[in-house]
Amino acid sequence: MNEMEAIAANKANWDDRAEVHARSDLYGVDNFIADRADISSVVLNDLSILAPHLPKSGVVDRSLLHLQCHIGTDTISWARLGAINVHGLDLSPNSLQHAARIAAADNRDITWVEGDARFASALIGRRFDTIVTSAGTIVWLPELASWAQSIHDLLEPGGIFLIRDDHPILGAMAFSPWEITDDYLGDGQPRTYEDSGTYTEESTGRIKHTLNHEWRHDLGEIISSLLHAGLHIDAVAELPYMDWAAFPQLVSCAEGWTLPPESPRIPLNFAIVASRQDS
Repeated sequence: MNEMEAIAANKANWDDRAEVHARSDLYGVDNFIADRADISSVVLNDLSILAPHLPKSGVVDRSLLHLQCHIGTDTISWARLGAINVHGLDLSPNSLQHAARIAAADNRDITWVEGDARFASALIGRRFDTIVTSAGTIVWLPELASWAQSIHDLLEPGGIFLIRDDHPILGAMAFSPWEITDDYLGDGQPRTYEDSGTYTEESTGRIKHTLNHEWRHDLGEIISSLLHAGLHIDAVAELPYMDWAAFPQLVSCAEGWTLPPESPRIPLNFAIVASRQDS
């Protein structure tokens, strides 16, 4: 299977996931719409990383692009926090249909863009003060050089970019500590598997397009791609929490999920803040 076929399979898979996720307790869309002060836990975690690099007002009156936005609850959360000219981009048209529906219910004027995050700069004709992507994103991208260049080109001079995502070491452990079962270093080849479920509750058997293709991106590759695109690395963090219960040993915490106190301390998430310094 070539790269285009793999991406098409992932697109079909995420179209299916959008239907499941929009009705799941995990996303809680009805409650999110009903409570216009609600900010998603993903965005709260992102903001905790971003805040030291933002003005005291946070994202208020800052234009914002959310890459790989899925059904838009995180994107809308950024708008609720005061971001302006908010755009959300995703590969899955069904995800964007749900995002548009949720935004309309919230009376939010958000621009939704369908496309591959690697080529976002060819799809969006403006720059942004802030670009964010988080919680399960770059494993769906075959390579990061184009992705990083798009981020650079879409940032205003002085603009800030954040990625926060599952730590790549978890993929090497197949999200089942403590035995290494797969590659940590990427070689450009996808890891292909079938799964009829997703990460929301009681989802097994509800995904029709079961084929998934993920690409490994270690921290060295991620950081190097941003540097080679001309971005300045402002901060790197390895974090002891994540946004979803990736394996049974995790216990709940204020940020989402973490390992129990008696476990070895390993990173579950990573975060990188970068900025565009050139004009």
